[in-house]
Amino acid sequence: MGDKTALAPARAPGLAGGMDAQVTRPVQGVMWMLASGGSFVAVNGLVRALGTDLPAAQGAFIRFGFGVLFLLPTLLPMLGKPLPPGTLRLFGLRGLVHMAAVICWFYAMARLPVAEVTAIGYLNPILVTLGAALFFGEQLALRRLLAVGVAICGALIVLRPGLRELSLGHLSQMGAAFFFAGSYLFAKRLSGQVSAAVIVAMMSLTVTLGLAPLALWVWVPVTATQLGALALVALFATSGHYCMTRAFAVAPMTVTQPVTFLQLLWASLLGALVFGEPVDGFVLLGGAVIIAAISYITFREALLKRRGVTPSVNEAKL
Repeated sequence: MGDKTALAPARAPGLAGGMDAQVTRPVQGVMWMLASGGSFVAVNGLVRALGTDLPAAQGAFIRFGFGVLFLLPTLLPMLGKPLPPGTLRLFGLRGLVHMAAVICWFYAMARLPVAEVTAIGYLNPILVTLGAALFFGEQLALRRLLAVGVAICGALIVLRPGLRELSLGHLSQMGAAFFFAGSYLFAKRLSGQVSAAVIVAMMSLTVTLGLAPLALWVWVPVTATQLGALALVALFATSGHYCMTRAFAVAPMTVTQPVTFLQLLWASLLGALVFGEPVDGFVLLGGAVIIAAISYITFREALLKRRGVTPSVNEAKL
């Protein structure tokens, strides 16, 4: 996921049905999810601390450049192997979508309160649910549609359009949520053709290459402190995704998904204690409403997983 607002889609490929074959360990799953949330809050805090001194495209490029360095052991062996037909185009398209997402997110994170960015980012799994219905033919039963509607109400509570002025930062974070959802859908389409390691490595490579000309266009001098902070952003983002994956491997998402609400509480504390941002009760309430809707969808998916809700990847329309 991008950095920060990472919530897993309501039905993550290859994870939703994997619990039957092994003994679940819910306490371990919760602990891994707590570690994941802490890592992503650290990502948010570091980017918020960097502020607007670096252009969004440049900050994102340096962060993903460090990510490529971390993934070199995976990338180098992969570059010598042919990819399945058609996947290179999908990798390129996903790279463009993810590139747009991280630029929007970096822009918003530097200008909005940490908790507000986190809460708006919770829309990502809801948008993935809608995208899966549109592109993969997944059915949107009445209960799922109602849950989506509840989540949208939660977003309106956070944004409060008409009651306050919405800034370009708000619109940018909304755009980031849409683009991150598109990136997840491309990843789902690719998951039936290549390994997860290849998908992650190619995303980092294509996003870095795509950001390079934009970063050079707006380049400003970078300090050692900024480089160190962006290296930590890449490290914490990698840690967050790793911990999330471990959580899904040992416990069902019905256990781990509600834990993500704590990320919003931590983000609120971080904003208040470190950046002097007031704790916004509407942001907490709206975030809780969105998380409740996501948790309900996740619970329903767990009940229906044996009925084959998700079509084969090869049947996808994307």
